[in-house]
Amino acid sequence: MKYKTAVASSDGKFVNQHFGGSKQFLIFEIGEDGYRFLEIRENDPPCSWGEHTETAMQKTIELLSDCMCVIVSQIGPGAEDKLKSKGILPLVIPNFIDEALQELIDSFPIYG
Repeated sequence: MKYKTAVASSDGKFVNQHFGGSKQFLIFEIGEDGYRFLEIRENDPPCSWGEHTETAMQKTIELLSDCMCVIVSQIGPGAEDKLKSKGILPLVIPNFIDEALQELIDSFPIYG
């Protein structure tokens, strides 16, 4: 079985974006044979200078609605709760993307 995972990254190499500030999410497919890059999804960040708009937050969550989890460098408790309520697992793994994805596969047998 295969699953999609979103990664908050500005450079495509490192998980370096706060969930609410990410202008893009890299989408990967996780399966029995490892992972592969699928696409970049552009995002209108819901947070700016410590504040967020509810409409933009909902749009970001909808953008990731087909993903099982999202890997970020940071996330606020409100956004974390909203993602979980939609069945999306938020994970804070500020690392190289390859290493973060491998950590996901190693930590959650369902992903590998």
